[in-house]
Amino acid sequence: MASWADAPAGDLNPKRPKSAAQLPLLKSDRQTIRLSDTVLDERLRGTRFVSITPRRVLNSPKSTGMDYWSLNPYVGCEFGCSYCYARYTHRYVVERAHDAGKITDAEFLDYRGAHGWEAFEKRIFVKEQVVGALEADLKHVPLGECIVIGTATDPYQPAERRFKITRAVLQRLTRCEGLSFGIITKSPLIVRDSDLLLRLQERNELQIHISLITHDAVLARKLEARSPVPAARLRALRKLVDTGVHAGLIVAPVLPGITDDLPHLDALFAAAKDAGALFVHAGALRLYAAVRDRFYMVLQEHFPELVARYTRAYARQAGAPKEYAKALSRRVEELRKKHGFKNHTGMIDRYRPAKMPVQGELELRGSLP
Repeated sequence: MASWADAPAGDLNPKRPKSAAQLPLLKSDRQTIRLSDTVLDERLRGTRFVSITPRRVLNSPKSTGMDYWSLNPYVGCEFGCSYCYARYTHRYVVERAHDAGKITDAEFLDYRGAHGWEAFEKRIFVKEQVVGALEADLKHVPLGECIVIGTATDPYQPAERRFKITRAVLQRLTRCEGLSFGIITKSPLIVRDSDLLLRLQERNELQIHISLITHDAVLARKLEARSPVPAARLRALRKLVDTGVHAGLIVAPVLPGITDDLPHLDALFAAAKDAGALFVHAGALRLYAAVRDRFYMVLQEHFPELVARYTRAYARQAGAPKEYAKALSRRVEELRKKHGFKNHTGMIDRYRPAKMPVQGELELRGSLP
């Protein structure tokens, strides 16, 4: 079993006092279709938004290995969090389009990035005409099933202000009855859609998960450079709850040696309680191979003493070692009890994929200028 260099529990991060100890990690021959005239926007920092036409937008439990259906209005995310496991879903979509002859070699390099992860936050695919595909997909969703929006990319990332794809999805879903919905986001923009969320939960179950891994704004900026500040997310949570929307906090991922110490998590749970959160979920970091290079850049810059320990701990698997995960679960449960949160499983753990998460069958029709 991999370990944090066999370090004792109080020695995972020598820069922290022992009272703030982290948990120990224990043991083609097809005609090329040129992409043309569908670059929707381009930020000054170089992020480009490209239109795609989805053949389907709901990923079934059978295709993902999850226990619920998933929906992502965008492929790629401008927030670009260093630890985001969804980087490889973006690469997978681009590689699949290239293999099918839908993009040229030059476009493939641009949309993929030199190492397969850079383009995740620079080339955002916008699923226009989403409602038609959703209409067809919903016919296959049995009564009582769960649909989670935002499992791979944030549905309220900055692009949503202009394109309103997520709002269009919600408008269609308000006609549903007898389903269960979850939405995961870091963005206060979700408050814009409070009217639709209230309508959605009138005839369905709904849980809004505001994603926040730390209450420390300085630390958050190191880990997720373009995400909304923690205070803004907590204010959004308060507004949703005050409006009557069923909302809480998802602390995922918890980063070993960085955000897993008891004082850190305690402060986060307290902030969630103050913001009116109705629940708190938490889960340890999953470090897929396609994400490691990006995340290790942050470790090397800000937490160099942890690089070797992460390398050993995640050497044989994407998930945290079992003993660590168990210890973290105990810590989270203690904090739930302390702050008065019930331990319920309203949204099944999204960090247990049996297969590679997918973004649906896409027809790329964007282009380089």
